[in-house]
Amino acid sequence: MTGPVLTARGLGKRYGRRVALTGIDLDVPAGRITGLVGPNGAGKSTLLGLASGILAPTEGAITVLGARPGPAQLPRVGFVAQDTPLYAGLTVADHLRLGARLNPRFDTALATARITALGLDPRQRAGRLSGGQRAQLALAVAAAKRPELLLFDEPVAALDPLARRTFLSSLMEFVADLGVSVILSSHLIADLERVCDHLIVLANARVQVAGEVDDLLEQHVRIVGDRGDFGALPADAEVIQAEHGTRQSSMVVRAPGGVPGAERLGLEDLVLAYLGRATDRPLEVAR
Repeated sequence: MTGPVLTARGLGKRYGRRVALTGIDLDVPAGRITGLVGPNGAGKSTLLGLASGILAPTEGAITVLGARPGPAQLPRVGFVAQDTPLYAGLTVADHLRLGARLNPRFDTALATARITALGLDPRQRAGRLSGGQRAQLALAVAAAKRPELLLFDEPVAALDPLARRTFLSSLMEFVADLGVSVILSSHLIADLERVCDHLIVLANARVQVAGEVDDLLEQHVRIVGDRGDFGALPADAEVIQAEHGTRQSSMVVRAPGGVPGAERLGLEDLVLAYLGRATDRPLEVAR
């Protein structure tokens, strides 16, 4: 697919009076691993639920792979929800057989090769697998659908560091082999930095920033100076966050044209600056 794998315009979702998402405008490019990062309650799961067709928007529009999410899109989209839900009483082999019955394009050979490479016992019940093994089984089943888009909702949050690294390595292998696009939700920025080339920061029910990771890192800098004294900023500069100490002040600035002598940011500092700005700007929605 050459166009965006996900497009949203004015997208919003409410649960009663609670606003989960509002005013979401997005274009997620194909062929990327897109990191969806934000604090708990930011709306990450809601956005993925809308993309998978599990949820319906309250306002605005969303398209996935060029069409509205729904049953017709299911063969083209793989979705692994939080806690990598599996059937505890079914064996590894049962999950592969179930995947084959439910998905017309299911590649049993691919899934079998993957669980063999991981050393998973096909006779083992899912309820007796470790957290890392369950995550790997869920990934193998989702990828064996041969989807065009894979959606993951916090798939590694409960895993230890080694299991997270193994899972993410497997994910990158599937992306390379299948050419699939991925949207990966997480609040673990270090993990996203390892695998993602596109980024969406979601907080306070809104998109705070989105773009190619390399471009965002190129455009954002930190300026440090005497308290309150930064001099003149470039005309294209946008102050994302400012912090003031007793003697010094620092600002995170988005400046596409650059700021001479400024300090480049890492991905974690960039994300934290936008999350901090979102905290300083409470959500205001007409009721």
